[in-house]
Amino acid sequence: MLNDEIEQLPVTLRRERMLQVISERQFVRVADLSDTFGISDVTVRADLAALETSHAVRRVRGGAIAPLGAGRTEPSYEESSVELSGEKQRIGEAAAAMVSSGMSVLLDVGTTTTAIARALVARTDLEQVVVITNGLTVALELEDAVGRITVVVTGGTLRRLQHSLVNPMATVLLDRLHADLGFIGCNGIDVEHGVTNLNLPEAEVKARMIAAAQRVVVTADGSKLGQVHLGRVAGLDEVDTLVTGPSAPVQEVVRLRRAGLDVLQVE
Repeated sequence: MLNDEIEQLPVTLRRERMLQVISERQFVRVADLSDTFGISDVTVRADLAALETSHAVRRVRGGAIAPLGAGRTEPSYEESSVELSGEKQRIGEAAAAMVSSGMSVLLDVGTTTTAIARALVARTDLEQVVVITNGLTVALELEDAVGRITVVVTGGTLRRLQHSLVNPMATVLLDRLHADLGFIGCNGIDVEHGVTNLNLPEAEVKARMIAAAQRVVVTADGSKLGQVHLGRVAGLDEVDTLVTGPSAPVQEVVRLRRAGLDVLQVE
């Protein structure tokens, strides 16, 4: 259908079709909806506001996502980025402080690992650092530091919800690397079940990163502690350090430390 034909659709019908697009894609940007329906960004935002009022979608920065339960069990990158953002920033700064000039670093996908990327860019003392990542948002955050930091993207198949690169092809490069340090994100870390993730393809890439890193640091805000999900990433014995924040349940921190895990809890 041509854009001028779409523009003539009744508002109710247009919003129904917009909802179909969001449900199919899970996350859609305002600009994409504007192009698809031949309407202005202002009109798109008005439509999304109406759909959000009826709980049909969730507004996030730059667009909208299907709500959890509408064929979606995993929060999008945009949705996660607004949760505990201050805590993630402090975790990112603490993790970035572990990096020295000349190091090679594996940097996983995720909102907390993106905070690490920002903190690395802010560290103007760093030179000749190589960062290998499977996260497009991570790579873009590091772009301003190119020259001091060499950014290598793993390649692979793009996964929209987290802007991540997964198999096929995502682990080919990782199998040929040995990095000094690996920062791994997750959806859960638990004494009995170790590090786990909601999405199986991403869990596989995380496991390969751990195998390729000399030192493994898991970064997780406090909401992830004590959580267990479908995709097993690693046992606690494969992790050197956990960096978490003040929202972490005290009992879970105690349990992890008693199990022998080095836990750094930022304030």
